[in-house]
Amino acid sequence: MTEPKPIVGIDVGTTKICTLVGEAEDDDQLRIIGVGVTPSRGLKKGVVVNVQEATESIKASIHKAEQISGYEISSAYLSVGGAHISAMNSRGVVGVSRSQRGISQADIDRALDGARAIAIPHNREIIHAIPRGYIVDGQEGVRDPIGMQGIRLEVEAHIVTGASTSVSNLVKCVRDAGVRIDDLILQSLASGEAVLRESERDMGVVLADIGGGTTDIGIFIEGSIWHTHVLPTGGEHMTTDVAVGLRTPRRTAEDLKIKYGHALVASLAIDETIDIASFGDGARQTVSRLRLAEVIEARAEEIIVLILREVKRSGYDGLLAAGLVLCGGASELAGLRDLAARVLDLPVRIGAPHDLQGLTDAVESPAFATAVGLLLWGMRHEPAAATESKPSRPPSIFWAKIRDWLRAFLPG
Repeated sequence: MTEPKPIVGIDVGTTKICTLVGEAEDDDQLRIIGVGVTPSRGLKKGVVVNVQEATESIKASIHKAEQISGYEISSAYLSVGGAHISAMNSRGVVGVSRSQRGISQADIDRALDGARAIAIPHNREIIHAIPRGYIVDGQEGVRDPIGMQGIRLEVEAHIVTGASTSVSNLVKCVRDAGVRIDDLILQSLASGEAVLRESERDMGVVLADIGGGTTDIGIFIEGSIWHTHVLPTGGEHMTTDVAVGLRTPRRTAEDLKIKYGHALVASLAIDETIDIASFGDGARQTVSRLRLAEVIEARAEEIIVLILREVKRSGYDGLLAAGLVLCGGASELAGLRDLAARVLDLPVRIGAPHDLQGLTDAVESPAFATAVGLLLWGMRHEPAAATESKPSRPPSIFWAKIRDWLRAFLPG
């Protein structure tokens, strides 16, 4: 009996590229056996702006993961995000074939195909068609209709689309790095796999993955995702504010944010001064930690208010008993949880990957939620992902498959 093939996930973010290699244990636990993290270059707000630089960053991340795991990476699950992502809900209806035998997977696939048949601009493509729930002969609230008797099947699906050029450029970078793509996974979906509890998904929860350049929002209700959105703001904007407000280089501003930053000025009872580098020939300056916190709090509160505005726009704000779960690198900012709880008037917690084995010290942090989630998606949703992604593959992947198929039948 051959050993199971390791699962690989590549999270291409604005500030870092993270490649993880994992294995599924017999008890369905995930063991991390390889980690490769490199600074991200050639990306802005989650979108490729320089193909060559992005490809080199991805290659470096993959190489590190290969060295640590001892596994040669040939294919991977890839995260996709950026402000070009949008979503809508759609419904597909079909008659059940051979209804006396019960509803089959083929019936579900046909219903999902019907939900996908929506009018979208020619420069956009479908990334996901995720079932929210099913209706069998008028009976609502069905989560798994397979085997049920019925003559009419309806599916309520969440359709996620992205700009074709943005998706294709990301795919090109990974393919140029020598890796095939098993599936494209929306960042908020992947992060939800890693940090959300089943009870939160059922009761209603907002997931906000605050990364470097964007904040990915996902609203989960009754066990499935109902709404997604990407805000074009994140942790890098806090860093820029600090650099401009305190007149210090960006690298110094990032260090200040991590070491001394706080999202609630009121929590800092005693003022503290910090000696930092300034612009000029070896110039130094002394700044107040309260001043640093004021700059950071203004941007952090803006991000939280934007999350609240999107939740209200979705219309699901009354269905979120489990509140808000924050993840992503910027979620580790001191005071952010308390600020979010004050602004939203909801329960708030910081979510991090858990119940992992292997190289856990490297990835049990909110910053690695998406990367770990890609591996969990590969473990738990591979059959569904393979089915749903066929029409949503970027053209380059689609034509590669057609070419391989023709080669099998045509003489060389």
